[in-house]
Amino acid sequence: MKAKRTRILIADDHAVVRLGLTSLFSTQKDMEVVAQAKNGEEAVRLAEEKKPDVVIMDLVMPRVDGAEATSRIRKSLPETKVVILTSFGSYDGVARAIAAGAAGAITKTTEDEQIVPMIRRIAAGEKVISSEIRKQLAESPSIPDLTERQTRILEALTRGLSNNDIAKMLNTTPENIRDHLKVVFAKIGAANRTEAVAIALKKHLLKT
Repeated sequence: MKAKRTRILIADDHAVVRLGLTSLFSTQKDMEVVAQAKNGEEAVRLAEEKKPDVVIMDLVMPRVDGAEATSRIRKSLPETKVVILTSFGSYDGVARAIAAGAAGAITKTTEDEQIVPMIRRIAAGEKVISSEIRKQLAESPSIPDLTERQTRILEALTRGLSNNDIAKMLNTTPENIRDHLKVVFAKIGAANRTEAVAIALKKHLLKT
């Protein structure tokens, strides 16, 4: 029986990046590139059409940026994993994408031999953030004093889950989750969900 291949969509506005990644994955027996997109709008359309296992999404693109495209893809295709590809360390953009449900983030300077196993891990369900991005995010080593339940809620937030989804996961009500989030935001100094994810990344609160 033929092993299942990981079907990949590459979204980047630079043709050389798309071609380079396509060439890299073409050498892997367990991977295949099913589509390429040159902007975020096209990435969403092709993802809905091809239903890939993994979307490699440039953070900064024309028409629709990577974070917004990630949000749209995750809403329509919750089983599809999205990994952000970035050439710079803008943790705000990365945080927005992860809050929208991205499974990870890697830099364009990541070596080829590292990218392939990262994509395999993401396809298998792991959340993967490259060491370069982790270093840029780690502005403060201090860890907020969160309860176990608050930590679980924050981790769920970083996976892009809604209050309703988190409530079902923890067998409680959305109203209860809202109350917990207010406390979490106050403890970590966040004004909203996106800031909470950014701070979670910066303070290494993600268990990945």
